[in-house]
Amino acid sequence: MYKDLINQRKKDFEAAFETAKSEAASIRTGRAHPSIVEDLLVEYMGSRSRVKELASITTPEPRVIVIQPWDANTVALIEKAIRESALGLNPSNDGHIIRLTIPSLTEERRKEFTKILGQKMEEVRIRIRHIREDVLRKVQNEVKAKTAREDDLRLAKEELQKIIDDLHKKIDELTKRKEQELMVS
Repeated sequence: MYKDLINQRKKDFEAAFETAKSEAASIRTGRAHPSIVEDLLVEYMGSRSRVKELASITTPEPRVIVIQPWDANTVALIEKAIRESALGLNPSNDGHIIRLTIPSLTEERRKEFTKILGQKMEEVRIRIRHIREDVLRKVQNEVKAKTAREDDLRLAKEELQKIIDDLHKKIDELTKRKEQELMVS
């Protein structure tokens, strides 16, 4: 019974980790990488679209990102979204493409990004805890309704803890890799 509940929520646990990966990727290091800008939201035709849905993004040089919109009308919109983002980048365009030069990070900026990374990873951990609590609450309700045993609750806690420990280990490794990237670049 509890195994079904856990299996149903495994996708949510996986989605939380995918969120952690994309959050980490969105924090810029001193190197150009499309993930820095690809998920920025742009107001386009009355809805919000990601840059990667509106343009091709390439990195022809280690510190340069080139964004080539498929519709020339979106150049100014994408440029505005980049300027208004927390990335601290100054885009330039020639009317057809947008160029972003990634400056080297100062020590202060590196520490700031490390702090932001920590906050984002903590948000993911909180999301994971909420999923775990939801599953445990459902198993407890089943125990109260006498459709499950106390042993099921104990076993559910153990199995969930294994999943949580594994996810926390992956998040810690991801965080450590990103912090090293931030400090080296």
